[in-house]
Amino acid sequence: MTSSSRHSVFRPCIDLHDGKVKQIVGGTLSDKQNELRTNFVASHPPRFYAELYKQHNLTGGHVIMLGKGNDEAAKEALLAWPGGLQVGGGINDQNARHWLEAGASKVIVTSFLFPDGKFSLERLERLSSLVGKDNLVVDVSCRRVGDKWFVATEKWQRITEMEVCKESLDLLSQLCSEFLIHAADVEGLCQGIDEALVRKLGEWVTIPTTYAGGAKSVSDLETVDRLSGGKVDLTYGSSLDIFGGTLVKFDDLVRYNAEANA
Repeated sequence: MTSSSRHSVFRPCIDLHDGKVKQIVGGTLSDKQNELRTNFVASHPPRFYAELYKQHNLTGGHVIMLGKGNDEAAKEALLAWPGGLQVGGGINDQNARHWLEAGASKVIVTSFLFPDGKFSLERLERLSSLVGKDNLVVDVSCRRVGDKWFVATEKWQRITEMEVCKESLDLLSQLCSEFLIHAADVEGLCQGIDEALVRKLGEWVTIPTTYAGGAKSVSDLETVDRLSGGKVDLTYGSSLDIFGGTLVKFDDLVRYNAEANA
């Protein structure tokens, strides 16, 4: 691990699609069902995962609603651990407070900030004022274009004009308390994290940040810790045994967190 006082830790997730807990290949998520590639569909309800995370005090996790038809499933998870999970997916100025009242620790916003694919500072200011900076997470999900990364919205299919860089993250961090960053190109593939992006995030971010995409080994936590200087946390999805994966054991991540926080 790095020599900094803080170390990267595992942050859990609950991804919802059509009301069920699923693991999906990020780059295939669209409104066309025949293009969707699904790695896992849970037999357990959302509350099972929320209760599991609560049992092990895995704070800072997120519930993401991928498309419509997930409201009840998300509320079930929040009810199982009030104040223990963030929620995102379709969050806007009309429903953000509703989700906080439903038990979310914070709300996560992406597409609402990019009407017609263009970033709206006015919308971010309005939402931050409405719910409070401390209750707001900006999901800076991105796709790689050459040697740069650009924010991707609308189920990660629309690449916006906002480059993910120090300047843009500094601007956003003035109005939110945390970043969630999905590397959509590697999400769900279990082929490794985007190390270049994680290294850059370690240089750029000044607020708590969680990276998601491609994690396939417990050792990826040590890699993220080293590359980011302990400033970026890591989410696991399709590689994890509780999501049908064979590469990473949930209990090993719980143990890692306990040691990192010791």
